[in-house]
Amino acid sequence: MPVQVYSLYIFDRHTECIYSKQWFQPAVAAAAPTPTPAALPPSDQATGTSPATLSAAQAAAAADPAAPSKPRRNKGADDAKLIFGTVFSLRNMVRKLGGDDDAFICFRTAQYKLHYYETPTNLRFALLTEPGAHSMRSVLHQIYINLWIEYVVKNPLAPVEHKGGEGVRNEMFELGLDKFIRGLM
Repeated sequence: MPVQVYSLYIFDRHTECIYSKQWFQPAVAAAAPTPTPAALPPSDQATGTSPATLSAAQAAAAADPAAPSKPRRNKGADDAKLIFGTVFSLRNMVRKLGGDDDAFICFRTAQYKLHYYETPTNLRFALLTEPGAHSMRSVLHQIYINLWIEYVVKNPLAPVEHKGGEGVRNEMFELGLDKFIRGLM
């Protein structure tokens, strides 16, 4: 049965996201439409804002286009941190409530289902799929055994530790993973 896979995250034992790949965005609620310049008050049609609605900092930035803008957020890094924080919290909660023998496998929301697999070397794989997907634990195990071990661990040029969040840069792993995941869809 085909399954919609949204993304995959791999975390090392130091809690750094060393690999992430996104295939599709999960469906989200439609955002509110942004007003067009014609719908705004006529006071400042050129910039699309009204002086009454500008803060002092926004007014200064609008007046001086050479002023530095706010730094852009790295959405991928933020998503990876949120995923790891969620997995870490849920895994600890499951262990406290169920004992050491119970394991956190997955959880589901209305938009996605997160599947989790932890290796004996503390690599953590998180796969986001459509909410109705069956357990993907065996798929994550296959990714670890057939792709990660073969193309990353056995590669003499690949670093053993990915310090400072240095990600995995392995073309064979990426091509194999993409082919494997697209075979599921």
